[in-house]
Amino acid sequence: MKDQEWLYEIKPKGKFIDLNLKEIWRYKDLLVLFIQRDIVTVYKQTILGPLWFLIQPLMTAVVLTLIFNNLANLDYGSTPPFLFNLASVILWNYFKKCLSESSNTFTQNSSLFGKVYFPRVIVPVSKAISGLLELLIQLGILVVFYALFYYQGAQLRPSMEVLLFPLLLVIIILLGVGCGLILSAMTTKYRDLTNLVSFGLSLLMYLSAVPFTISEAQEKLGAYAWVIDYNPLAHIIDSFRNAVLGTGAVNYEALGYAAIVALIAALAGLIIFNRTEKTFIDTV
Repeated sequence: MKDQEWLYEIKPKGKFIDLNLKEIWRYKDLLVLFIQRDIVTVYKQTILGPLWFLIQPLMTAVVLTLIFNNLANLDYGSTPPFLFNLASVILWNYFKKCLSESSNTFTQNSSLFGKVYFPRVIVPVSKAISGLLELLIQLGILVVFYALFYYQGAQLRPSMEVLLFPLLLVIIILLGVGCGLILSAMTTKYRDLTNLVSFGLSLLMYLSAVPFTISEAQEKLGAYAWVIDYNPLAHIIDSFRNAVLGTGAVNYEALGYAAIVALIAALAGLIIFNRTEKTFIDTV
């Protein structure tokens, strides 16, 4: 008998650097099914359903406005504080979803991964893509409040740099999913990292210049401003606000730095994740 060639070969160990992109493309139909599942089932058994997409950013923006505008007396210029916080929270929520969902990939899907083989990275990628629907709905709410404040006389001047939004979105996805993939590989051995991620995200929001501008942080923090200066997410959110609300010019040098960090995080996360998926079932 002639030797038969296998269509696919699953190995316990592979190359040190193996992005596995061809195999991911072969399973694109499964990716579409996961996206449909995430959209349909996420709020299927809830009372308010998709309204949670709206309630969460609105309430967060209200709380941030009450605390930082009324109590801390931060200067937002001519921009309505609520609109400033709403724009920041919407982008922050999407990053948070990408990172938190990706970091729980192995722990939340261990039963599925133990029964059938497919490229595991499809799961976090599907979460990031399905989250775009939530982001789109929240952006619609931002447009509604934007028009309302503009009608009331607020000085809002969006710039042409708003066309950079797709690029900002790609950078956020690479950064959120990349960091999440790295954390997911670590949580297979150290389960308490899951709690640390939840706690860390609550602190990271303030280190990402969500309720204030980077310039305001540099002025208030002084020697400790480097904590925000080196945070790529802070520059992404600040660029989005500057473009949409006209609060300042987009810092292309800082945005380029954020893009480089996001690309490195995505490549490192994919490499580490693909190596971990071959042996995680022994430790998860």
